[in-house]
Formats: sequence, C-alpha cells, structure tokens
Amino acid sequence: MKKHLLSIRRFILRTGKKMLHLSLWWHLAAGGLLRILLAAYGIWQDANFEVSYTDIDYHVFTDAAEFVSLGMSPYERHTYRYTPLLSWILLPNICLSMHFGKVLFIAFDLLTAAMIYELLQINGHQMQTSILCCMLWLYNPLPVAVSSRGNAESIMTFLVLIILRMFAKRKIKTAAVLYGLSVHAKIYPIIYALSIYLYLELESFSKASTWYEKLKTLFRPNKDQITFVGISIATFGILTGFFFMIYGWTFLEETYLYHVSRKDTRHNFSVFFYMLYLCAEKAYISWINLSLFFPQAILVLGVSLVYFYNLSFCWFLSTVIFVTFNKVLTSQYFLWYLSILPVVLPNLRLSLSKGVFLLALWFCGQAIWLLPAYYLEFEGKNTFIYIWLAGLVFFFIQVYILRVFINCYNHTSDRKNALKKSK
Repeated sequence: MKKHLLSIRRFILRTGKKMLHLSLWWHLAAGGLLRILLAAYGIWQDANFEVSYTDIDYHVFTDAAEFVSLGMSPYERHTYRYTPLLSWILLPNICLSMHFGKVLFIAFDLLTAAMIYELLQINGHQMQTSILCCMLWLYNPLPVAVSSRGNAESIMTFLVLIILRMFAKRKIKTAAVLYGLSVHAKIYPIIYALSIYLYLELESFSKASTWYEKLKTLFRPNKDQITFVGISIATFGILTGFFFMIYGWTFLEETYLYHVSRKDTRHNFSVFFYMLYLCAEKAYISWINLSLFFPQAILVLGVSLVYFYNLSFCWFLSTVIFVTFNKVLTSQYFLWYLSILPVVLPNLRLSLSKGVFLLALWFCGQAIWLLPAYYLEFEGKNTFIYIWLAGLVFFFIQVYILRVFINCYNHTSDRKNALKKSK
C-alpha cells in the first residue's frame, strides 16, 4: 500500500514539475478548452435535464439584450439590476448566437489569468512562480464553473487586476479611466478608493509621524491624486449620466440604489441572511439593511489606512472583508477576492501544508452549508436554522483565514520596497 502511495506521489510531483515548465500560452489554451468543453456540456444538460447548467443570470442578461434590440429598456426584464452597458455588449446573443456571452465571459476569465501572470512578473517573481499562481486561477473549479455557466463576474475580476497592473506601471490616467468604468459596472470597487488616494501620496503619508499630520496630508492632494480623482469621477459620471438620459430613474434605482436597500431573504452564505429573513416584514428592516454596512465600512477603512502601500494585498483584504460581512453572499462573490489571491500568495510566509489545510478548511465551510441548503432547496425541508448555523461556521472560518494571512504577510520588507518604488 505504501509503495502505491509513494508511486502516486512521485507521479503527481513529476506531472506538476512538467506543467510548471510549460508556457503561459499552453496553460491559457488548456484552461480555455476546459471552459469551452464545460459550456458545451451545459448546452446538452440544459436540453436533457430539469436542473439547468446555465446560470439563471445568463438568461436575465440575454432577455435584457433582447429588449434593447427592440429599442426598449433592459429593465423591462424583471430582476435585471446591472449596468445597461452589459445588455448592450450582449446584443450578439440575439443577432448572432445565444452562446456568444459565454464565450465572452470565458475570454475575460482567461484574461484575468493573464493579468495575474503579468502582475507577478512586474513584481519580480520567477516565471515558474508566476505560472504556478496563474494555474491556481486557470484550474480552480470555481472560476471554471462560473464563467462556463454564463456569469459575468470575470469582467469585474479582469477590470480590478488590470487597474492594479496600470498602477504597477504608473499609468495613472489609464488606471483612472478603468476605475471609473469598474465602479460604474459594479459599485463594489468603491471600497478601493481610499487606498488608491493614499497610495498616490505614499511617501508623504508614510513620513507623517502623527495622525494630525496624516490628516493634513489627506487634504493636500498632489498632482497624481487630482488627476486620478478627476478622471475617474468624469468617467463614472459620463457613463452614468449617459444611461440616465436614456433610461431615467429606473436605471439608478435598479443598478445602484437597489443594492443599498435590497431585502434579499433567500438563503445565502451571509451570516446575516436568517436575521433578514425573520425581519423581512418589519417596519425597521430598512434601518437594519443600512446598519449592516457599518462593519464593512469601518474594517475596510482600517485596512486601507494600514496597508495602502501595497495595493494588491490591501485590495485583497478589503475584498475579503466586504464579501465576508456582506448581507448577501453567493458563490460568484468569492471570485472577487480569489482573483487577487494568486497575486499576493508568493509574499505570504506560508508553508505548503498550512496552505493546503486552509484551502481544505475553506471548502469544508462551504460543504457544511451546502448540505442543509440542498434539503431546503430541493427537498422542501425546513432547514433555515441549520443553514444559519453553517453560515456562522463558514463566517468564522473566513475570519480565521484572513487573520492567518495578515500574520503571515511580510509587512516590513514590503513597505520598504513600496517606498523605494515611489521615489
């Protein structure tokens, strides 16, 4: 038995080493083929099984695109709560092929992997390290499944990473345009605003010895800060104003305001879902919804003030906090921080065994939640209390992993490197 296990281990190690020596293009091709095959399988499953492989949101996107093609508003499609830009981009779903959108989202998923590789190379990591981290995204079952099912989150993961790349190259104006676009597309990147502002005045803010001096620095913007703020606000304003002129208040309500006041009582990974479910009909539910933003805001503010000198790590922490403490949490939200994780992973002083343990713990947390969720969704059992308890377990697992990452990060040397680059 031991001989068999040793031979399997040797085989895995040899295979792993060979894969590391393959070029990035080979892995992108393999990752793309894997996603295309799954998307093709999804077409067959949709036609032959009651349970659909294609994400329900993909049908929402397509229906919205059909309304646009008829000269109508995409918000005629109930539950379409995205920028009209997405429905416009997916017009080929109507005039070309129903599957155009899936191919587009897969392409952005592969571009996300390419951005991971680029960022690691810019940060001075070895090619094999960069390819290994790129593989963690390309062969991760979650992004593979999400993009092949027709979910649009890969557009956001690409936008966030290419903004990081622009900052690494000191292309402030391009970064500002992309940032304005990303906030227009999905409001959550607004959590990166303070860290960007501080990063653009890295040396002065770091040298300030007291909080009073730091506050003075905040209100004395330099040229880069003024440029970035001006261009990003202009980009967001032009896009938002343009669609407001076409679709009016409905656009603002469905795309932005809905996400502030939404009363999503469906079961999800959020630790707050059961409370919102029980209070759904209460008069004070709106106040509860608003109050749940405070833990996120305070923690993101603290992380931005402490770790702004490294945007990748700061954004990773901010995104994990935002997702973990959000009142609605579904599987695709995990992609928001999983796409940044490969970029920060080489800077963590984390052993392989510890990393595998944390990964297994994270998946176990989801598995514990999925069991009672299955019985509620497909068997009609009243398992709300078990889902909530499982959500609590998963919440503490995510907080524990976040704590480990912060403790394993080499803050001192990274801060020195950041200061050198800013000079």
